[in-house]
Amino acid sequence: MNIDHKLLPTDSLVLVTAANGFLASHIANQLLHAGFRVRGTVRDAASPKYAWLQQLFDASHGPGRFHLVTVPDIAADGAFDDAVKGVDAVAHVGSVVGKDASGTLDSVIAPVVKGALEPLRSAARGDSVKSFVFTSTSNAAYSPRAGEGGDVDEGTWNEESVRELLRLGEGGGDAVQRTLAAYSAILPSVNFGRSLDPKNQGHPTTSGWPVALATGTVPEYMWSLVPPQYYIDVEDTALLHVAALTRPDLKGNRIFGFVEEFNWNTLLYALREIYPEKVFYEDREGQGHDLSRILGSSKAEKILREMGRPGWKGLKESLRENLEDIEL
Repeated sequence: MNIDHKLLPTDSLVLVTAANGFLASHIANQLLHAGFRVRGTVRDAASPKYAWLQQLFDASHGPGRFHLVTVPDIAADGAFDDAVKGVDAVAHVGSVVGKDASGTLDSVIAPVVKGALEPLRSAARGDSVKSFVFTSTSNAAYSPRAGEGGDVDEGTWNEESVRELLRLGEGGGDAVQRTLAAYSAILPSVNFGRSLDPKNQGHPTTSGWPVALATGTVPEYMWSLVPPQYYIDVEDTALLHVAALTRPDLKGNRIFGFVEEFNWNTLLYALREIYPEKVFYEDREGQGHDLSRILGSSKAEKILREMGRPGWKGLKESLRENLEDIEL
């Protein structure tokens, strides 16, 4: 891996929030591969629930390179004050999820914004943090819909989501945008790829989609719930985080992790090519395609090439790794 260590020298300490997550665990892993030390936040570092993560990284990178710290509520005042002490960089992957039944601004937007702001505030109270990267999402730029789409670039914001935020409460949209614009942000599309520890981690979030598709367990509602959109391999997303953390020229950028457009039939076609002896679902009618052009995708792929990678990981390779522990 080609890394410029001028901003973050070898052995620098990087904080990764929600480190037990599918993407965050890969970010931690790639940072460790790059020669950094990692401090990972979880809800309760003493809980046996997270012991696998410490054991995994101790075994693969050696003792003392990774350790867990407790942040029980990322939206609490001063939630990260202790966690950021002495760290050189922060990858903020965690996000507040869920709301109460009221549907008010306080229940929906305020905790999300506060969960994004708290690590920034904690970092600002010290003087050690040199680099800060947010994990954003493709939905911050646009909402994919079958048969629709325009050009998407660094200046594109999801006006539909902003309108919804403003409907729920005046000012919510601007607050979210200002937070994400202040530092580098990675906008990954749907993440596929291998779990670092399938026994303990399973196949969380979107890595569960190929598993359900390959094993014939897709819930009926999912066929229509998931629109055609773009994918990326989780390892490529993690590497983009490493680049954004270490390269001063990427500060303030929105980096688009979009590889290729897919729908359910695209995934089925790939599965049939990977496992020609297996029988999968029949193609679904009326899937359509996401017609958006992601203008920032080539820039992100160039970043990967500059890190020594051949470019994006292809869909079949990503799906094969996603399913490598599954008996079909």
